Amino acid sequence: MSADAPRSRRQRGDNSPRPAGRTASTDEPALKRLLSYGRPHRNQAVRASVYSVANKIFDLAPPFLIGVAVNVVSGDSASWMEPLGGHTPRQQVIVLAVLTVVIWVLESVFEYLYQTAWRNLAQQVQHEIRIDTYDHLQHLDHGYFQKHPTGDLIATLNDDVNQLERFLDVGANQLIQVATVVVFVGTTFMVMAPEVAWWAFLPIPIILFGSMRYQRLLQERYRSVRDLSGLIGSQLANNLLGIATIQSFTAEDAERNRVAELSRRYANANSRAISLSSAFSPLIRMAILVGFVATLVYGGFRTVDGAMSPGTFSVMLYMTQRLLWPLTSLGETLDQYERAMASTVRILGILDTAPSIADGSEHLELKRGEGSVRFDSVSFAYEPGREALFDVSFDIPAGRTVAIVGPTGSGKSTLIKLLLRFRDPDSGRITLDSHPIDDLILADLRRACGLVAQDVFLFHGTAAENIAYGQPEASREAIMAAAETAEADEFIRTLPQGYDTIVGERGERLSGGQRQRVALARAFLKDPPILLLDEATSAVDNETEAAIQRSLARVSTGRTTLVIAHRLSTVRHAHRIHVLDGGRITESGTHDELVALGGVYAALWAVQTGEAFSELMRDLNPG
Repeated sequence: MSADAPRSRRQRGDNSPRPAGRTASTDEPALKRLLSYGRPHRNQAVRASVYSVANKIFDLAPPFLIGVAVNVVSGDSASWMEPLGGHTPRQQVIVLAVLTVVIWVLESVFEYLYQTAWRNLAQQVQHEIRIDTYDHLQHLDHGYFQKHPTGDLIATLNDDVNQLERFLDVGANQLIQVATVVVFVGTTFMVMAPEVAWWAFLPIPIILFGSMRYQRLLQERYRSVRDLSGLIGSQLANNLLGIATIQSFTAEDAERNRVAELSRRYANANSRAISLSSAFSPLIRMAILVGFVATLVYGGFRTVDGAMSPGTFSVMLYMTQRLLWPLTSLGETLDQYERAMASTVRILGILDTAPSIADGSEHLELKRGEGSVRFDSVSFAYEPGREALFDVSFDIPAGRTVAIVGPTGSGKSTLIKLLLRFRDPDSGRITLDSHPIDDLILADLRRACGLVAQDVFLFHGTAAENIAYGQPEASREAIMAAAETAEADEFIRTLPQGYDTIVGERGERLSGGQRQRVALARAFLKDPPILLLDEATSAVDNETEAAIQRSLARVSTGRTTLVIAHRLSTVRHAHRIHVLDGGRITESGTHDELVALGGVYAALWAVQTGEAFSELMRDLNPG
């Protein structure tokens, strides 16, 4: 593994599609998939494992030296120390002291090495899984985010990924060291005193069976804990975003009770898991007691009878505890493991979700004045029984401005979602310069479009950073020029730090009209061949609308422009206007043609210009 920063799955060139509907809980076990995910770090994991094994071996060595020391002072000289200078009992004691120092130093060195190795590995895997999961989320269609609360996704990206890091940081080392103890001590026992060894190993099958049983019982409980954690995160995120609404409706107590109920359910689910996991260690201690007492009695009898030396007996007795006692940590390790696997299932659930919008392969680069758009018999439903568009067909010639108007809920904004391929139509097709957009590389399609949406989203950063969001390399002069075009420069200069003023999360420090003009400047700086305006003046006053209209008149000249609008004054100068009503185009023409037609558009125009109101007043007051 390179020392370079880990790269995401897409950066590593792995763009293979994921099967739709596949989940971690129905296919391969979560642990197996997690291990395969960390395959690029195999060398680092092997090194960390070697350090863990070495540390535990040196940790187990002192009891053997204690046994030798007992024999030496009892008059049983250890001949194997003579090559090391231990010819007399005193010299052998000195050799044992030196060996003890060396062993303790090496144990400390390997403890440092395994801790840094496992922790760095945990950080790298945590980083890669979080980035890969987030990157995969960015490429899912908008329908996925409508079905999955934002707070739940945030909990997965943060809490669940951190849970994996905690297991890799501590749990993996504990499992390796427990296995090392069993193998090393078991082998030593069989060599030193096989007739006593099996007494020490008597509790191990019970412990292993109990561990597997507990694993199955804990699995479902921790999955419930992680799901409830996601619900709490979703509710908190939703409430914080809607804090103004909560306060304006004095709903603080109701929302507090809602969060308290979720928190209580989470605490209860955790308590059920804790009550089960906490019983593990006491039960293991009882099994250890059986092995320790059996070794004490049987080994003691053997020593009294002269069949075993006092030093060997002391080693056996001490090492029995060293063999069995680490198994009590299986409770904590098992707890970490089950939490990590529950989190892994949730993470893999996202990674296994296949994007419903497949990227095309055809490259397309447009210049200003290019980019004719055609909707050809397009129909779309968000879900069965919720149809939005029916057999919609219209053209936007390159460099021309076309407007879509109509009542609320008629499907106007859906057209833009389909053009940007946030969704795909159920039937019909959309073309860009005669190229079906589903054949185009998504990045090329969206790079060619500049969107100003009704619900303006600004990031927590400066005004300049938000304007340059689509062109981060833009110069300050270009940013200011775009702001001037959007007639935003004047109000930005009055901000406390001008263009360097932090606008706040979602632009909360700006008014609705100011946010709208910053969003327009952002789109203008991008300078796209196709400009998409979705209710771009819906949140502004008449004066601001007039300023925006002047801006749009300048930037839309010679640019393919699609305008979605409620305010008909915004679109009266469009080259062509289509009236969308009930998901169907019912009228088409210029402003004057549609007014003369006397249909839906004429009625909307009369309402917005006040003519309908004047007629109503005349009817109510005929005198």
